[in-house]
Amino acid sequence: MMCVLKFIISGGLIVFASWLSGRKPVLAGFILALPLMSMLAILFSYLEYKDMNRVNEFATSIIVSVPLSLLFFVPFVLNKWLKLGFFPAYLRAIGCSIAAFLIHQLFFKGMS
Repeated sequence: MMCVLKFIISGGLIVFASWLSGRKPVLAGFILALPLMSMLAILFSYLEYKDMNRVNEFATSIIVSVPLSLLFFVPFVLNKWLKLGFFPAYLRAIGCSIAAFLIHQLFFKGMS
């Protein structure tokens, strides 16, 4: 039952944000920049496992990931000048995300 509730809340936020992006893209961007998913995930993780060490490690991973995740947006910002079109920019954004993930993994490998 808890899993279904998690799906409904998380999915509802994604659906709402994508709907709002068509009407008020600046507001939708701001809402998505808020750590809503992190807030929910940390809460759900604690409620499920009751393990503060796990929550602390989870939060550390998130705080390292946030600046790295911004790399996804770089191709779209540069696209103002490069004029690549949506799908070439999107594929480059995915490539940037993969690079960010690899950097994240290296960071945490160095910590252990």
